[in-house]
Amino acid sequence: MSTNPVEKRRQKCEVYTRVVGYIRPVAQFNNGKKAEFCDRTVFKKM
Repeated sequence: MSTNPVEKRRQKCEVYTRVVGYIRPVAQFNNGKKAEFCDRTVFKKM
């Protein structure tokens, strides 16, 4: 285990995504949906 004080304060970051009109945490996705999420292309506004 690391003795670095910064490492001890770290927390998991919860990622949300919009799925069919509602916001849902990625951690609750099933394996198929997680794989699909990794393949998605992110578009930026211009």
